[in-house]
Amino acid sequence: MATPELRSIEPLQVLRLPQVCKVTGLCRSMIYQLEAERRFPCRIKLGLWAVGWIEGEVQEWLAVRIERSRGTASD
Repeated sequence: MATPELRSIEPLQVLRLPQVCKVTGLCRSMIYQLEAERRFPCRIKLGLWAVGWIEGEVQEWLAVRIERSRGTASD
């Protein structure tokens, strides 16, 4: 019997709304608006009243925004 390959999995980090606001520089209403327009990562349900965003998805969204804002023109 073959053993499954072990992969190192980076632990997921969940950001709460104040952290997302701080990281992105956006206010609460803008985050929810962008999310509703499917232009921002979707939140996940953590509990009855708690939600959060996957840090990696927020960081990826930021990286795309940086890339787009700086353009692709080379010097």
